[in-house]
Amino acid sequence: MTVSEPVNVLLVNPWIHDVAAYDFWARPMGLLQIGARLRRAGARVALLDCVNRFHPGLPPTDPALRHGRGPYPKQPIPKPAALSDVPRRFCRYGVPPEIVRRDLASMPRPDIVLVTSFMTYWYPGVIETIRELRSAFGDVPIVLGGIYARLCPEHARETSGADRVVDHPVGEDVLSLVAEMTGIQLDETPTADPEPLSAFDLMPVLPFVPLLTTTGCPFSCAYCASSFLNPVFRRRPVDAVFSEILFWHESRGVCDFVLYDDAFLIDAAHHALPLLEAVIRSGLHRRIRFHTPNALHVREIDAETAKLLFRSGFKTIRLGLETTLFGADRPFDVKVQAEEFIRAAQSLQQAGFEPDQAGAYLLAGCPDQSETEVLQAIRAVKAAGLTPIPAYYTPIPHTALWERACAVSRYPLAEDPIYTNNAIFPCMPQGFSWGWIHRLKSAIHD
Repeated sequence: MTVSEPVNVLLVNPWIHDVAAYDFWARPMGLLQIGARLRRAGARVALLDCVNRFHPGLPPTDPALRHGRGPYPKQPIPKPAALSDVPRRFCRYGVPPEIVRRDLASMPRPDIVLVTSFMTYWYPGVIETIRELRSAFGDVPIVLGGIYARLCPEHARETSGADRVVDHPVGEDVLSLVAEMTGIQLDETPTADPEPLSAFDLMPVLPFVPLLTTTGCPFSCAYCASSFLNPVFRRRPVDAVFSEILFWHESRGVCDFVLYDDAFLIDAAHHALPLLEAVIRSGLHRRIRFHTPNALHVREIDAETAKLLFRSGFKTIRLGLETTLFGADRPFDVKVQAEEFIRAAQSLQQAGFEPDQAGAYLLAGCPDQSETEVLQAIRAVKAAGLTPIPAYYTPIPHTALWERACAVSRYPLAEDPIYTNNAIFPCMPQGFSWGWIHRLKSAIHD
């Protein structure tokens, strides 16, 4: 049937259960893209964000601090038995349950609930969130999607408590999904823009806005699931991205924009550079800042590109270096060589970036990776004038390194995603010393 009253859709960003978590510009962008599409089709959409650091029920915090980043509220909870050997406290990160329950009690009863998910090992937080939703709304259909649901669909179906686990991108199928689960048909009116702006307006406090100017990545690095999650590399029109930046800056005063792209600089002459030139021509570069937590490809950065990044307002540059083993000895990927890294580092410094603005990610804790290799990489990055940033390895299903990770891990990775938590260094050998982490940190700060 066709809807006569607006269908009520509740979007849910679940709690995080972990030994450590920090808001490094994390927002449920895919969920809010779905919300925008549903709203355009006539749905009434609400958001429950269980990790909202700016919830009015929490002590106030300045959203301008650290360009929008900051620590999550947390409450200690019992540690899963699987992590009993890990000498770290386990916590629920996000809004306390009593506040979430009050929020749920004050909401109109939804016709359907859409829950997202992120890291595979955060699934206990998904389970607790769905349990609260079930307690509040009874038999209202609950659908689970997102990264965990797509990487570990069978585990999610067995454990999450959701009525449906979606193991593919929802996107254009979301209207059909709502109709199937509720019996209510939404009619989307065609528009010139096939992708409405993500529904960030559902967030009362908006210290930054994530941008996704491309999806997918042309590389297939052994540690990364990007090619599985988004097998086709696509670019959004430059005009559409610029209009999005301008809209959020003018309507909500947003000054910090965070690139979620995996491959922003690929074919930069036809995408990234025209966008940055448009930002400069408009004068926006004097009022906004860009950040790249997902990393930029090293080989795409030359003197001209670095100057344009600096002039257009980039304040946080992260390079996807991973290791300083190059040539035939390079593991993991083929996306950079030694001379390309040196050129990128020199170009960024000459353009005006300081070491605290420009850093290089280095993988640590990978299968068969030695401490010496990581320490050498740290020293090489520092010698190049950049800040080394350890990226602790997370074993991810559907990646080339997954089978080797399962073979060397001291945990049964394939049995339970809880073991893939990078904070427990699952691929380090049995009996490894936690002092290893302190030696890496000491090498960075010496």
